[in-house]
Amino acid sequence: METTRAYQHGTPALVSLSGVFKNYETGAGEVPVLEDINLQVSEGEFVSIVGPSGSGKSTLLNMITGIDRPTSGEVVVGGEPIHELSENELARWRGRHVGVIFQFFQLLPTLSVLENVALPMDFCNLYRRRERKDRAMELLEQVGIADQAHKLPSALSGGQQQRAAIARALANDPPVVVGDEPTGNLDTATADEVFALFEGLAARGKTLVIVTHDRRLSARTGRVLHLLDGCIDRDESNGHK
Repeated sequence: METTRAYQHGTPALVSLSGVFKNYETGAGEVPVLEDINLQVSEGEFVSIVGPSGSGKSTLLNMITGIDRPTSGEVVVGGEPIHELSENELARWRGRHVGVIFQFFQLLPTLSVLENVALPMDFCNLYRRRERKDRAMELLEQVGIADQAHKLPSALSGGQQQRAAIARALANDPPVVVGDEPTGNLDTATADEVFALFEGLAARGKTLVIVTHDRRLSARTGRVLHLLDGCIDRDESNGHK
């Protein structure tokens, strides 16, 4: 049974999907991936999305980030109807309002870790130029790898690269942080360490939405969305933020 939550503690939804359908064109015709998704996430929630392969988890995340567009329906994030934005408008909006963390880090290999973290600030022209390096270093300190700032990503372990990717996602202080299997390429111990960073962000009021295959980790989020065949099959609270 799909449920929606318009408010949490009296706060309007920061993320709102209404009647969202997504179909992909194939040689055999249209293939439905998401069907009538109605979802609201309040500011400060920590939400995980789980479900079998092919259930639409990554596509749902792509709706929230504007990486993909709905076939029909509305996607509103922070009051912005992002389904109505042009590609250029979406790129500018995404840089300022959503931090994205990928499974395989996606750090630029020829830039130092510090330069990778500063890049979103350069792209969106946020913060004064002389402040960007200081902010990037502060973020690297926050995720515990300031001592790796001047190394190339290839010199870092997988866990360190993902910490750098988290710092980069926070560069422009976006209201929403999303992760697509952000611990999927890490061993269990390192995944636990990285996930603790997410818990720390949630504790400080950041809104997080992550896709994960690890039910052990999803149990540590405040809310779990179970996707099945493109629909929200269950929407459960874990009883904590």
